Amino acid sequence: MLERLLRALRRLIGSPATGAHHEEPIRAESVSATDGATTMSKITSIADVRRHFRNNQEPIYFISATNFNLLGIGDWVNTFRHINYIDCFDGQQRNVFVPKEKFPRDFESIEDINNYLLEHKEVIDFIQSRASGDNAGVATFLMFDEHTEEVCKQLGLRVAFPPAALRSRMDNKIETVRIGNKAGVPSVPNVLARVGSYQELREVSRELGSDLVVQTAFGDSGHTTFFIASEEDYYKHAEEIEAEPEVKIMKRINCRGSAIEACATRCGTVVGPLMTELVGFKSLTPYKGGWCGNEMFAGAFSQEVRDKAREYTFKFGEALREEGYRGYFELDFLIDMDSGDVYLGELNPRVTGASSLTNVAAFAHSDIPLFLFHLLEFSELDFDLDIEEINERWAHPDSIDSWSQLVIKHTDESVDLVTSAPRSGVWRMNDDGSVGYDHYSYHPHAAENDKEAFFLRISGTGDFRYEGADLGILITRGRLMDDDFQLTERARAWIEGIRGQYAGQSLQDPVVEEVAVSHAVGGGNFKIL
Repeated sequence: MLERLLRALRRLIGSPATGAHHEEPIRAESVSATDGATTMSKITSIADVRRHFRNNQEPIYFISATNFNLLGIGDWVNTFRHINYIDCFDGQQRNVFVPKEKFPRDFESIEDINNYLLEHKEVIDFIQSRASGDNAGVATFLMFDEHTEEVCKQLGLRVAFPPAALRSRMDNKIETVRIGNKAGVPSVPNVLARVGSYQELREVSRELGSDLVVQTAFGDSGHTTFFIASEEDYYKHAEEIEAEPEVKIMKRINCRGSAIEACATRCGTVVGPLMTELVGFKSLTPYKGGWCGNEMFAGAFSQEVRDKAREYTFKFGEALREEGYRGYFELDFLIDMDSGDVYLGELNPRVTGASSLTNVAAFAHSDIPLFLFHLLEFSELDFDLDIEEINERWAHPDSIDSWSQLVIKHTDESVDLVTSAPRSGVWRMNDDGSVGYDHYSYHPHAAENDKEAFFLRISGTGDFRYEGADLGILITRGRLMDDDFQLTERARAWIEGIRGQYAGQSLQDPVVEEVAVSHAVGGGNFKIL
């Protein structure tokens, strides 16, 4: 509070003697010697940030399997481009670059996909065509590793994230518990231990009861979270659990999942609103406990819960800065529906699947998307922003409009070849619940009301459908769950309507099916969103 008063005093002292009111102080401007772009000598307002990125001349890239996570950021950042493996827009979107020639490759991770892209001749030529001397621009990712960093260095790209080794350490669910404990952000009652048998599991967790949740250090929660209430449950997952040097063993509680995104900057941690999570719906995902969407609306949980989650997120962000991590991150919180307690679930030190909602909501468009704070933090700009004021404004109910998204996967155990798939763009729901394609768009905002939805196609004609394959993401205004956290009729109609647009040809031969899945993007082993 004292810092804010001092800032206000400095503004008053610096105001014109005539007493005329100025919303922004007049600042000296300088010209970059490398690209001729006009930049502010110091950024002190949201308007400064907007102006800087609209005038930006340095190429900035989001390199990933798809452009889903950062939909619409190109509207804010001049020269922003997506470099993707999957063409969700059939070549219609100008700021999405997808290499035309693709070579057979077995991918085991998103990092593999990104490294493949960065070493692809068409991508290299594209990046070099936009470079300014040795400066090829800025690279951002959903996931990357040390090899990615080395390739970027060779190409003259600056990676706008903390080092991969640090990001990997922060991504460890065991490490998340320890950082949270240090910051005063509690986790569900748990123990951290190595487990070699069911008897050892029961012994180390005897104070937690017999109904347990076990998580491994890394991986998508839908694949690496195990619910164990009996010895039979344990042996279903014994191999994965016993292979780990340490696992997180939690008491199972009656909880609801939630997500909140934030950005740790030198001025403090910017915190977005608390979102509900869609988890484990069989009509959307084959994975029990698997994430399959989000809702953003002002009344998500009680005011007390929202305030506590916001407080915990700020504390955790400040703890991350002490660990050397800065920039974009997301926290999953578990809300105990019996006690109202808020518990830390896990940390995702990156942009996430929830970023598509965080960056299109009302608060983002009245100020700037959260991702621009990330780009600002990794720029060479001098800035001093009132983060407390921004957080207070973003937490106000009027700043949070209602959005929902569904991540639709192939849930059958069958494998087939897609022969027909829905187009990306705006779809409309008719009065009878059927859906039809309305018009092309690249942005969720093109869906004007709850009868419309933006659909981003992931699996298209010629791709393989297999259990767990991502078919696409549907984003619409309003809620898709009721107050009991069950899918609404509207949600079910959208799911059925989009699924009905897909058709496939059975492969039948089990050997062919196995080869098809192994060569598919993701292959059911890792998520690409």
